Amino acid sequence: MREIVFDTETTGLDFADDRVIEIGGVELDNRFPTGRTFHKYINAQGRSVHPEALAVHGISDADLEGKPVFGDIFQEFLEFIDGAKLVAHNANFDMNFINAEFARLNHPPVDPGLVIDTLAIARRKHPMGPNSLDALCRRYGIDNSRRTKHGALLDSELLAEVYIELIGGKQAALGLEISGSANEVSDTNTDTVVAIAQRPSPLPSRLSEAERAAHDALVEKLGEKALWHNLRA
Repeated sequence: MREIVFDTETTGLDFADDRVIEIGGVELDNRFPTGRTFHKYINAQGRSVHPEALAVHGISDADLEGKPVFGDIFQEFLEFIDGAKLVAHNANFDMNFINAEFARLNHPPVDPGLVIDTLAIARRKHPMGPNSLDALCRRYGIDNSRRTKHGALLDSELLAEVYIELIGGKQAALGLEISGSANEVSDTNTDTVVAIAQRPSPLPSRLSEAERAAHDALVEKLGEKALWHNLRA
């Protein structure tokens, strides 16, 4: 299963007027990072960065001069996310902005069924919170010391680690699969399949003859109706 954990930074909070100025994403395959990433800074095409947004991510108008516009990176982004589920923290925010950029290019929005919101997962798992990305990093012992400001690629890398913990930790990503005639036990929550094979012959008894004789003598004293009679070899 292929997933893209991603994040955006924007000029402000209004997806109808503000623009995406940074996209970062990391690829997971069966919940393991593949090493493939996507990262672009994007020219806002005349839309200035709001001072409150600047304080969060530190990306200024000057930083975006000469950067490609969204239409220039659009195809590459589509190819990166093609066939994958999209994982984001507070996904409605990011998807509203992505879909607004898509609409400006006359491209259909992302199917909501392909989107996974880690904030919603965190709120169900930890209803007392807090459930910000920084708080979840602290909860799961993930080093976020480099996160002095928000950044799309760094936040995606941190979120990928948080996401794996939220869905059951690294054991959920083992993906063990053994085929054959053995009895299979499957945990549908983790997509983990473990095969339990039959031994070709029973293990030898660890009881000595003296211990076996002492046990038989004890059973005889319990009377004919004692259940232990049914278990004697």
